[in-house]
Amino acid sequence: MTDAADATDGTDAPDAPDTDNHEPDPLPDETLLADIEAVAADLARIAGAEIEAAFRREITVEYKTDAKDDAAPTDPVSEVDRAVEALIRERLAERFPEHGVIGEEVEGHPSPDQEFLWVVDPVDGTTNFINGFPLFACSIGVLHRGRPVVGAVWCSTGHELRPGVYHARHGGALHFEQRAVTPERPMIGVSRRLSAAPGGATPRGRNWDNRVTGCAAIELTFVATGIFRSAIFWGPRLWDVAGGTVLLRAAGSEVWTRGREGWQPLERFEPPAQVTEDREPTLRDWRQPLIVGDAEAVELLRGALRRPSRWQRLRLRLRLTRGRRAAR
Repeated sequence: MTDAADATDGTDAPDAPDTDNHEPDPLPDETLLADIEAVAADLARIAGAEIEAAFRREITVEYKTDAKDDAAPTDPVSEVDRAVEALIRERLAERFPEHGVIGEEVEGHPSPDQEFLWVVDPVDGTTNFINGFPLFACSIGVLHRGRPVVGAVWCSTGHELRPGVYHARHGGALHFEQRAVTPERPMIGVSRRLSAAPGGATPRGRNWDNRVTGCAAIELTFVATGIFRSAIFWGPRLWDVAGGTVLLRAAGSEVWTRGREGWQPLERFEPPAQVTEDREPTLRDWRQPLIVGDAEAVELLRGALRRPSRWQRLRLRLRLTRGRRAAR
């Protein structure tokens, strides 16, 4: 449900773990991965049908956090978010009862010993959805001991100008509705490409023009399909990116995160070193910067980007707040 603009603000991101000390776990059997991919794609397709049906009717919307001062609240959740997540959880309990689930709308922390973990954002881009702006998604990712191995993302639109499910598994190809996708767009005479950028970014960068969609899962999928060259997220939640990272890898794109040792390829999601609450950190607490895109674009961004200073983050939040007030 987290909007892309919010997913790029790393102000509250917990300390990143040290990710250099882990030997890779053996991957699951290929037959099992294919089965999980098929189920994930099916669930994303069912969720998409529910979202499309709700888009045409009146829905109830609440806000998770209260407004501050005279500003409008900015973290909406609809009855559709909750209904879709409940549906996915019910189906998973029947098909894979031994697997864990992290969903945005149901608070809960997985066991550190969980082998398979499904990560669900029932409606990514809720602000778009409740306002009738037709860019939103349902994102499903499956982790095997923290490593992203299956992704299925239903998008309200995509490279074929129609809704559908993008899906992939570790070591496999990117598919759209069970057909292989070539992540290249035929173009003649296009001198400037597009990239997804954080909210408040300048429309025109040095190497490409920037776009903000309001939906992190859409942006990841657009990178995977070659619509965008790259995308930057300063503080995404696990459910924003777990599914999309698998699509990106399947398409040949790079996925980098910034840990204690600086920018490095993302191999697995891990709990942060610490959290503010009096408890052990879990994967639900994961929140790290990501850069994704083709190799050249990622190299350019890694060389140019550093984490915003406290003052820069404050300016970004003020700019976002003013934009939301002006949009009311």
